[in-house]
Amino acid sequence: MNKIFTLAVIIYLISACTVLPKPQATVSTYDFGSQPTSDTAQLPNQSNLMPKSILIANATTPSWLESTAIHYRLLYHNPTQTYAYANSRWIAAPAALFTQQIRNRIITDTLEFVTKDSATAKTDYVLHIELEEFMQLFDTADDSRIAIGFHASLIERNTRKLIAQKSFNRNEKTPSADAAGAVLAFSTTSNELINELVNWLSHELSRFQS
Repeated sequence: MNKIFTLAVIIYLISACTVLPKPQATVSTYDFGSQPTSDTAQLPNQSNLMPKSILIANATTPSWLESTAIHYRLLYHNPTQTYAYANSRWIAAPAALFTQQIRNRIITDTLEFVTKDSATAKTDYVLHIELEEFMQLFDTADDSRIAIGFHASLIERNTRKLIAQKSFNRNEKTPSADAAGAVLAFSTTSNELINELVNWLSHELSRFQS
């Protein structure tokens, strides 16, 4: 009788283990962090220039970058395959984070009027951003870097004439070969590239001051 009772208890415990929900792993979410004060020493003197109005369109991106996943490649193992961290995510898709950073920086560091909605106001220019690369690359299991690349196009809105365009690209080593290290490198490097974008944009707009 005792053996039967013991067996029944064991079966019950095993069943309970299979029914009870397993604790879920904590998912870490990231953004680009706060924006540091940019170096605007290269900007032209805008004190005598009339401000322009610019529509900052939402950045476009390849379909694989439309999610909140943090992507990486193992170049030393299979360079043609992409992976995503299971328990680390962006708080929003990279293109959305990137667009917001650009808008905030242009508003803060230039005299230009910025809008994000084409239906709200008539603007002088449109800035289009194509985010082409946003990936962590592992050269070895313990050594990684991030790659960011985007293309900017400045268009005169009335004539739809392309005023200027430029590609911005950078590779930077991560402080650690993991998701947290990638996020830190993405944050620092994206801010540096946005500084370059703002400098370029200000110089281009100053050329068309009437």
